[in-house]
Amino acid sequence: MTELNQNAPLSLLATCPKGIEGLLHDELVALGATPGKTTVAGVYFTASQAIAYRVCLWSRLANRVILTLVRESMIDTAEQVRDVVARIAWTQHLAPGNTLAVDFHGRSEHIRHTRFGAQTVKDGVVDALQLAGQERPNVDTKTPHLRIYAHLHRMNLTIGLDLSGESLHRRGYRRDVGHAPLKENLAAALLVRAGWPERLKAGEPLIDPLCGAGTLLIEAAMMAADQAPNLNRERFGFHGWAGHDDEAWREQKREAEARASIGRKRCKAQLLGFDQSPAALTAAKSNAMRAGIPALITLHGQSLGQLTRPETLTAESGLLITNPPYGERLGELPELVRLYAQLGDKAKALFPGWTLAVFTGNPDLGHRLGMRAHKQYALKNGALEAKLLLMEIGGAEHPPAASDTKPVQNENSAGATPSEEASEEQAVHKNQDNAQMFANRLIKNQKRLKKWLKQSGETSYRVYDADMPEYALAVDRYGDRVHVQEYAAPSSINPAQAQKRLYDALEVMPEALNVDASKIYIKRRERQTGSAQYQKRAASGERFEVQEGKARLWINLRDYLDTGLFLDHRPVRRMLGEMASGKRFLNLFCYTATATVQAALGGASDSVSVDMSNTYLEWAKDNFALNKLDTRLHRVVRDDCFRWLETADAEFDLIFMDPPTFSNSKKMRDTLDVQRDHPRLVELAMARLAPGGTLVFSNNQRRFKLDEALSEHYAVEDITGRSFDPDFQRRTNLHHVFLLRHKAS
Repeated sequence: MTELNQNAPLSLLATCPKGIEGLLHDELVALGATPGKTTVAGVYFTASQAIAYRVCLWSRLANRVILTLVRESMIDTAEQVRDVVARIAWTQHLAPGNTLAVDFHGRSEHIRHTRFGAQTVKDGVVDALQLAGQERPNVDTKTPHLRIYAHLHRMNLTIGLDLSGESLHRRGYRRDVGHAPLKENLAAALLVRAGWPERLKAGEPLIDPLCGAGTLLIEAAMMAADQAPNLNRERFGFHGWAGHDDEAWREQKREAEARASIGRKRCKAQLLGFDQSPAALTAAKSNAMRAGIPALITLHGQSLGQLTRPETLTAESGLLITNPPYGERLGELPELVRLYAQLGDKAKALFPGWTLAVFTGNPDLGHRLGMRAHKQYALKNGALEAKLLLMEIGGAEHPPAASDTKPVQNENSAGATPSEEASEEQAVHKNQDNAQMFANRLIKNQKRLKKWLKQSGETSYRVYDADMPEYALAVDRYGDRVHVQEYAAPSSINPAQAQKRLYDALEVMPEALNVDASKIYIKRRERQTGSAQYQKRAASGERFEVQEGKARLWINLRDYLDTGLFLDHRPVRRMLGEMASGKRFLNLFCYTATATVQAALGGASDSVSVDMSNTYLEWAKDNFALNKLDTRLHRVVRDDCFRWLETADAEFDLIFMDPPTFSNSKKMRDTLDVQRDHPRLVELAMARLAPGGTLVFSNNQRRFKLDEALSEHYAVEDITGRSFDPDFQRRTNLHHVFLLRHKAS
């Protein structure tokens, strides 16, 4: 049986988030431990039992502290794992009647599931206890007396006891952590990387301008007050360990309580947080109260745009540190580009001579700050790759950040030669010039359309459509909202450069168009196949009403690739309304049936609108309801237009058909290629067209050519040139429109 030597130092492993192993190594030294090998997301160390308790109590960086019982190599099968576990003297660790849980990490060729691995370890523990005459223990996965750690990687097995119990990052002061919270030990690591302990000694203040629930502030305050991060924790994993030395623990706890009491009274640090959310500030206050340091933090209800420097803050140097949102989804970028630019502007205007530390999962947004990072640290925020960017706002000297004097794991050197810095400055100025040219183009286009907009009364229109090759965007206005479509860059374009240009455009757009950044919506436009155009990008249900001529129409800029209204077809819809009086109207591939609404308001006697998508047909019904159309006269039909035309027997006086360029939807009998299939579609539609009636046939295939045979059978008029309003006259290849009628017999 493998027994624990009571007099020998304990062999331990402290785990941590990836990227801060070097900091944890230094922290263990400061706490009196003796670090050994550093591994990915962990540091092995030796320490006395009292020091092990101190690490559990005082470590600001560790996740867990594992007492290593055995490490064996060449372990692959469940039988081998069970045998290794069974050789451990478990009676020294698990008291009779106590419960256990096993956390199993890793896998092997024969152990491929963590649950099976955990069961195997538990079986080994049971074997050892029963052999020693102790009763079989029960398993409690939530609050066990003893939590066993097992790790199997590359045939190396480690078995140990989790002395921490619940992860040490859970200090207990956060109840409502909100969306994608910054873990407490990662927040502490950011503070150490930014040199907060050294700045604290120098009497510098700290500000978080986007403090949210206050995690960075609270961790900084506990450092300032010399308060152990887990001082308020009631139970650790070692409390259920049979080898627990309660007197040694109580001594550590008494010392920590005394230090915290003195530290809170002596603390003179200025710690300020700002946020515009009342809910976030309420959470921050509650969290600070639970952490025991409410008096050390001052909170202000201000947005970043309203941020001012308090008159009491006279320090010439300090730390401005924050964890702004990253924008994991494309649609979040417009506000965030503006936010990061605003953060940089405010930092330079209000805090010259300070250091700005920004932790972000989107380093490209960091460029919007308008400052060059002199240090970058690669870290993980959960599963997200992230970076801590350190920037000098002014020329004042600052204490160095921790571990700057030696190599740091996962650190990206930000040093640059003078020539490299000059080149970078030139690139920045060039990008700024290009962005200003883009802004000027938006302003010019808006001015050019002003007279037409006033005359027409239109509020939904295109402002910009890839006018400048560097900015491959389509920009549409819907009242006070802006919809931006980014055309996918060709493979010859560097993706990073394309991304930077997009950010440049989003940064200048609010001012150029006089819109709020929160009302800019962005999507990436790529060739769509099948039902892709119908698939949701989000599920906000956020929609609003616009007016087009007589029609009131629902628009959704967030949830789908398309918005519910094809702006380039506005003249065609207007023409249909003018032609529809007293006529039977058919709308094929109707989408949200905006053309039907215009025809009905123009006096169509009745209508049928056909499409395959339930989503858009429901949208069509909502448009009908908004315009108070009688659904007994104006019907929607869910069907494949080919199939519907082949089986229909009704006649119509006016037909509008606007098929997609390509579709391989499973709802269709065959694939649809408009260039290949339009003759058959037109023939089927013309069979439903009454004598004297008109088929309006359009499509968005840029290089579309109408089959010449159709002109032999029908009277065909190409009206494409007349089908664009002023907002689309720069791109008259966006669609093609034809009028077809039966030839007089």
